[in-house]
Amino acid sequence: MKAPIRVAVTGAAGQIGYALLFRIASGQLFGKDQPVILHLVEVPPVMGALDGVEMELDDCAFPTLAGVVKADSDHLEDGFADCNFVLCVGSVPRKAGMERGDLIRINGPIFTNTGKAIQAAAAKDVRIVVVGNPCNTNCLIAMANAPDIPRDRWYAMMMLDENRAVSQLAKKSGMTVADVKNMTIWGNHSATQYPDFYNATIGGKPAADVIGDESWLQDTFIETVQKRGAAVIQARGASSAASAANACIDTVKNIITPTPAGESFSAAICSDGSYGIDEGLICSFPLTSDGSNWSIKQGVKQNEWAQAKVDATVAELKEERDTVKDLLP
Repeated sequence: MKAPIRVAVTGAAGQIGYALLFRIASGQLFGKDQPVILHLVEVPPVMGALDGVEMELDDCAFPTLAGVVKADSDHLEDGFADCNFVLCVGSVPRKAGMERGDLIRINGPIFTNTGKAIQAAAAKDVRIVVVGNPCNTNCLIAMANAPDIPRDRWYAMMMLDENRAVSQLAKKSGMTVADVKNMTIWGNHSATQYPDFYNATIGGKPAADVIGDESWLQDTFIETVQKRGAAVIQARGASSAASAANACIDTVKNIITPTPAGESFSAAICSDGSYGIDEGLICSFPLTSDGSNWSIKQGVKQNEWAQAKVDATVAELKEERDTVKDLLP
């Protein structure tokens, strides 16, 4: 029997957490032969609800679930102790009338403490995926407050955007989602993100050629992907939960599984200066993985229109970084 992998999930009793935990516990993430111990972290007022989640995990009798640890957010080090993965799902959600900058300032101190606790208590090989929004800048804050953890261990989730884009291209082309490859999301998980359809392929052919409607791609497609989260909220009265949990699963799988030759996936990582993007920004790039380490896919070309889109989303990341500069040691 393999040694268990310890996975911490913050916001574990929330909607995304609820959609995520059972998939991890069932073996869908790491495999049916890999036991996991789940570390469930929540704010004190909802620890009672977390007890109910634990009961349901028990009642599923998953063979791969080797244990459950619960901790409140006042004792983060207990929650992250010896964890190999930390999935930062919990954050304060944006409310009506709230500016993005306000949300960043509210969540900033939360992720300051999160970074410190991960550094103090997690396993030496820990890898962190930030889901809670604004995830790029939350990840930046946590990373800055955990300077002993290598920067290549930090990720902000962009797979939800990639999956949304893939689905839209598949629908428009009449092809399947499996036919769509290299659908990179550049930049920030926000309405400025750039879904790079020019470098995507459908059935091995350039997506723009297959779609045959550049106006739709530049306008309707881009806007649909950028504003999909708001559309979901309007339709169901709550933010994306199952699709966000699915994207978190996809992100970790992409990190720990070798990327097929010629393909890439989207995640926001600490920029090394590639493509002229400021070193240190948590920015989404096309990535490949060997199962242990990631690399930024090099040589991707942008036309003038597309480069302007990339520049705009990177500019927003810089503004967000400046907003929280006092939280970056």
